[in-house]
Amino acid sequence: QVQLVESGGGSVQAGGSLRLSCAASQYSDSNYCMGWFRQGPGKEREGVAAINTGRDWTYYADSVKGRFTISHDSAKNTLSLEMNSLKPEDTAMYYCAALRTDFYFCSWPSRGDEYNYWGQGTQVTVSS
Repeated sequence: QVQLVESGGGSVQAGGSLRLSCAASQYSDSNYCMGWFRQGPGKEREGVAAINTGRDWTYYADSVKGRFTISHDSAKNTLSLEMNSLKPEDTAMYYCAALRTDFYFCSWPSRGDEYNYWGQGTQVTVSS
C-alpha cells in the first residue's frame, strides 16, 4: 500500500512561486506513473503534470506548460512540483497520486480516475 503525503502549499501573490512535495512510502520495486492533480472551487479535478518514475517521460497540461516543473527523486521517493509565475486561476487543492505501471508512457491527459493511491492534498491560493 503506497502512502503519499503532500506539503508545500500556501498563499502567494500572482507572479509568485511555490514548491509542492509529495513524500511516498511503501513503494514496491516497480515503476509508477505519478501525477499532480488539482481541484478548484466548483471545478472538476484536473490533471496538471505527470512523470514516470522509471522512465524519461513527463507530461504537462497546456495551462501550466512553461510555468510548472515536475520531478521525482528516486533516492528520497519524493515527487515535487515547482510552480512559477502563479496565476489566480491556479488556486486549488493540489493532490499527488500514483499508479503502478509497466509501460513507458503514462496515459495522459488524465483526470486521475485510474489512480489508486492519493495524498490528502495541499491548498494553493494565489491572490491577484
